[in-house]
Amino acid sequence: MSKRVLIPSLIGVAVIGGVTAGGLAMASTSAEPTLEKNSVRYVAPAGSSTGSLTFTADVRDDSGVRSLKVIAWPASSKLDPTEAEMRDVDSATCRSTTDDTSRCTYTLKVTAQEAAELDQGTWYVSALATAKDGGTVFLPRAATFDLAH
Repeated sequence: MSKRVLIPSLIGVAVIGGVTAGGLAMASTSAEPTLEKNSVRYVAPAGSSTGSLTFTADVRDDSGVRSLKVIAWPASSKLDPTEAEMRDVDSATCRSTTDDTSRCTYTLKVTAQEAAELDQGTWYVSALATAKDGGTVFLPRAATFDLAH
């Protein structure tokens, strides 16, 4: 799956005024990472200033956190990325907060033109977390949002 094709989808989690979806946690064994405190914040472009989309999650695994891959996409696109496809999307920046937990943040700049071209309606955020020991957890619907222009 091409990053260039997905970039506009990443922008699409945009929700006027920002939306937060907290506390989505995945139950798992110690072999799989978990995601908690997921949130999305969208700041619309204004005037000549760009806007931004920020997705944040706390990722935890007893071996430590290697990465978090994130993509947002409109439900109307029927994109529905797979775990294998998620390996080829952009990564969030992860910073350790404890030995087994990292705060991961993905930020994307959004121009006024890009914002105007986004599909309205329901959008999903998919996420793939990878632990240092190679364990993974894939959340095809880590968050759901409605986009209105």
